[in-house]
Amino acid sequence: MDMTRFVNTFGRYLRQKYGEKVHKVSVNASFTCPNRDGSKGIGGCTFCNNASFSPGSTKAGDISEQIRQAQEKVGARTGAKKFIAYFQSYSNTYGSLEDLKRYYDEALAQPGVIGLAVGTRPDCVPDPVLKLLSGYQDQGYEVWLELGLQSSFDHTLEQINRGHSYSDYEDAVIRAKKYGLKLCTHLIVGLPGEDPEDSLVSFDRVIELGVDAIKIHPLHIVKGTQMARQWRKGEVRELTMESYTDVLAKMILRSPEGLLFHRLTGSGERQYLLSPEWTMHKWDVLGALYKKLETS
Repeated sequence: MDMTRFVNTFGRYLRQKYGEKVHKVSVNASFTCPNRDGSKGIGGCTFCNNASFSPGSTKAGDISEQIRQAQEKVGARTGAKKFIAYFQSYSNTYGSLEDLKRYYDEALAQPGVIGLAVGTRPDCVPDPVLKLLSGYQDQGYEVWLELGLQSSFDHTLEQINRGHSYSDYEDAVIRAKKYGLKLCTHLIVGLPGEDPEDSLVSFDRVIELGVDAIKIHPLHIVKGTQMARQWRKGEVRELTMESYTDVLAKMILRSPEGLLFHRLTGSGERQYLLSPEWTMHKWDVLGALYKKLETS
């Protein structure tokens, strides 16, 4: 199964650019989010238990040591010698400029680290932060700004307690592009109140803005979240693998040339996952997707 027949994968992009494997290693710098600390809300997104999405980076600590340990583990498994420090947990531009520079500088100072991937919210990227990230890119580092959008529908964003609007996302993209930053947008298929096909609308809107990459994953219900409580009450409809792979195949087939896919599927850790169970079987999902792409 050669998915690169149909998809511009991030892994292939990195290998072609650097001539060898490049692997992300997660970093937890103890950030929070404005919909957690009370500035815009409390409780965070209704789907989010961060421990379930980035279990290897949930214990914050010394950035250098986190990267060293991750490099040792990932390098032994994949043979990678070059790495991108992935600031993953919560909103990784939500802090003072001085703190952000200190964290990013420390990560980039580690042997083998060739760049940064910074995950954050569209309402947490003021121009000074964009300028800081652009400066690293100007120095030759591989820099990706990953914006968590999830949906382009404001009623959905409100329902899942995002605390920002689609217009916030549009503004962030326009400003980031002025600084020449590479952008990856996160979308979730199957959010409450949406049909899976609605994600195609969000996909098209994002593509029209000219982003460089997409990260897609199916909605999964994890323990310790507001959505888990809603699911137990029957208020959240479970996404099927058939619906997910149908929508994902359509996204891939209508993608503009050059669009990268950083992720095609994903799930929470088994110890946290409540539903749907099929998300745990990555290769089954990719196999079903591959068959649809072959026959389209």
